[in-house]
Amino acid sequence: MIRFEHLPQFITITNLNWLPVLQNDYHKQIVIEAMQRRVQLEQLTVYGFVLMPNHFHCIWQLHDGIIKQDFQRDFLKFTSRSILNFMRMHDDPLLQQLKIKAADRNFQVWERNSLSIDLFSENAFLQKLDYIHNNPLQPKWQLAEIPEEYRWSSAAFYEKDESEFQFLTHYRV
Repeated sequence: MIRFEHLPQFITITNLNWLPVLQNDYHKQIVIEAMQRRVQLEQLTVYGFVLMPNHFHCIWQLHDGIIKQDFQRDFLKFTSRSILNFMRMHDDPLLQQLKIKAADRNFQVWERNSLSIDLFSENAFLQKLDYIHNNPLQPKWQLAEIPEEYRWSSAAFYEKDESEFQFLTHYRV
């Protein structure tokens, strides 16, 4: 793995009240493009991810000089604003369920306090990568028969050495 001052992290980010905001493929694409942009800016390395209807998991590693709290805040703020704008433009009925009463905003896409765990060992890393890739197969979801069939995941990158997501880095590099 590429070594930086930050360890690779397993992060889970959920939609407000577990609403299915990411069920919409355009909303998923916003998250994908935000990750891609951060990789292009050399702020981030993405080793694996899965976008589910109401949350996403990612294994990423922040590059040197990137402050974790600032990065996550900016990433979530950008994706939230983009998703909300898209929802407004398309009169998405889910938008009203994202309405909140807060001093600094009227709508909220993501839950506060995303779960982020540093991955100290290759064993822990591989366990989380396996969890990510098998998430769409869970009985609750049944989004695919095998991990690499699910489009919104890094599983095909690892299983078939193919992916439309050019921002991914293999963990063995």
